[in-house]
Amino acid sequence: MFRTAITAFAATMLAAVTVGQEPEAAPSDQTLEGIAAIVNDEPISYTDVRQRARFLLLGLGAETPTPEQVEQVTGQALEQLIDEELQLQEAAEYEVEIEADEISAAVDDMARQTGTDRNTLFTQLLAAGINPSSLEEQMRAEIAWRRVMGGLYGSRIRISQNQIEDQLAQIRSSSSKTQYNVSEIFLFAPDDETRAQAVQAATSIVQQLQQGASFQVAAQRLSSAPTAATGGDMGWVTLDAFDDARAEIIAGATPPTLTSPIEVDNGVYILAVRGKAEPQERVSMVELVRLVSTASDDTALLAAVEQSEGCENLDAIAAEDEALSVIPLGRVNTSELGEEGASLVLFTQVGEATDVFAVRDGLAVMFVCDRADNVENIPSREQIEDRLTNQQLGMISERTLRNLRREATIIRR
Repeated sequence: MFRTAITAFAATMLAAVTVGQEPEAAPSDQTLEGIAAIVNDEPISYTDVRQRARFLLLGLGAETPTPEQVEQVTGQALEQLIDEELQLQEAAEYEVEIEADEISAAVDDMARQTGTDRNTLFTQLLAAGINPSSLEEQMRAEIAWRRVMGGLYGSRIRISQNQIEDQLAQIRSSSSKTQYNVSEIFLFAPDDETRAQAVQAATSIVQQLQQGASFQVAAQRLSSAPTAATGGDMGWVTLDAFDDARAEIIAGATPPTLTSPIEVDNGVYILAVRGKAEPQERVSMVELVRLVSTASDDTALLAAVEQSEGCENLDAIAAEDEALSVIPLGRVNTSELGEEGASLVLFTQVGEATDVFAVRDGLAVMFVCDRADNVENIPSREQIEDRLTNQQLGMISERTLRNLRREATIIRR
C-alpha cells in the first residue's frame, strides 16, 4: 500500500465529513514535516507518527496529550507504523483488499468496547488533534494482517485432545504451587537504542494505566506478545513460567498491582498482577456482563435495569438507546475484580445487577449471569483450546512479522 502524507486542509475536510461537522482549523502539528521513515520505498511522515502517538495516548486515557507525553511514545508509534506498513505490503502480495464497510464495522466495534459510539469516538479524536483516518488506517492493517495469517495458517492449527489434556495436567500439577493471575504488555526492542525508547514509552503507559486506562485495550494496541489478541491475559501461572527478572518482581507483588517497566534482553514488559492463589485454594467464579451508559445521569441506566430479564435481553434493551452499550466480560475470578469490584459482585444475586458505579465514559452496572463458588481454579477445556489456538497463531504472526522486518529495507530519518 502506498502511504501518503495528508495536507492539513484535506485532513480537516475528511474529519469534518466523517463526524458530520463543518470543517475546522486543523491542529498545527498536522502540518507536513517530512519523512520519518521509509519502508521498502514507502514513506511514513512525521505527521503519521505524531498522529499515531496521540492516538495511543488517547486510548490510554490522555484526553489532551501534552507534547512531553507525545514525545515519550513517539518511538513506539513509529515502530507500530513500520509494522503496519509491512503488514499491508504483505497483504498486497496476496491481493488482499479491505472494503470500506469492513473498516467501518471495526471502528464501530472499537467504539462499543469503550462504551461509546462512532460519532463520539471521532469527536474525541478531533478534540485530541487526531485525524480519524489515522484510526481507519490502523484498522485496515489489522484486518488485512489477520486475514493473511488466518488464510495461511488458521486452517493448519489443530489443537488435539491430547494437547488439552497435557495442559490440564500441567495446570493441576501447578495447583501444588502458588499461582498468579498475570496480564502482560511487551514492547519489542532488540537493541540498546530501541530499548531506551521502549522504556520511555513504557513509563508513559504505566502512568496512564495508573490513572485508569484499560490494560486490556493497551495490550491489544501496543503489545508485541502473542497474548495481545486476548488483551495481554496470561491466565493463572506459576513463577516457573518466567526465566528472567519478572519472576522475582511477581513474587514480591501484592495483587492487584501494576509493575514498573521491566527490562529484558529483547524488550520491556509491563505486568498487571491481578490475583494470587495459594496451593489448593478454591475460588468463586462469576459470569459478568457490563451495561454502560454515556448519558449525563443514571436515569436511562436504571430504566434499563428495570426492563431487564437477567442477562437475556440486555442486547435488545441497549439497541433501543444509543447511550447504552453491552460489554460481555466473560467468566471472571472474583479475586481479579479488586476489593471494591468483588464486594459489588458477591452481594449481587444471579440474574441481577450491581449498584451503579462510574466508568471512564459514563456510568455502568454489572449483571451477574452465573456464579460458581468454591470451585477449582482451572480454566475449562474450551478456554484452554482457545488459548492454545491464539498462542500458536500469535507466535506464528510474531515470527512472520519479525522475518519481514529483517528482510525489509527500513530507513529511519
